[in-house]
Amino acid sequence: MIPDDDPSRSLTVAHPDDPGTTYISLVGNTYGMLVTGEQTDGRYCLIDMYIPDGGGPPPHRHDFEEMFTILEGEIEFTFRGEKHTVRAGSTINIPANAPHNFRNASGASARMLCMCTPAGQDEYFLRIGDVVSGADAPSPSLSEEESAERRLRAAELASTYRSEFL
Repeated sequence: MIPDDDPSRSLTVAHPDDPGTTYISLVGNTYGMLVTGEQTDGRYCLIDMYIPDGGGPPPHRHDFEEMFTILEGEIEFTFRGEKHTVRAGSTINIPANAPHNFRNASGASARMLCMCTPAGQDEYFLRIGDVVSGADAPSPSLSEEESAERRLRAAELASTYRSEFL
């Protein structure tokens, strides 16, 4: 039987140009929190990712599903050690627990949507990144000490957010 409607939950309409969208700078990438776990009762989150040439996270894995739809450009995904180039218009799903990473090796910027289910990645990014004014805002200039602190914080919080770096 389907549960009754929960009127305490409201419709969410996400638009990347909405002034209420929070943008995070993380390892040179910019992530817009379009739909948060708070808005979906923890079921999923949707993140708008702007990846400059050369950008992308280190190899990692986590116990939640992650799906990417490439909107602009192309991204090279490494999944269980095998490389796959994914171009605009395509969607790729990373199963929970599988080792992976992505990198923009195209020579141009790329943009993709990332959905994580259940949510949590949005909170992790908010805790380890730096808030910036928008999708086109420059990454903050961090000292070596500040960069080292961000890496340490990411490593320390990874297990809290069901992730590990490889």
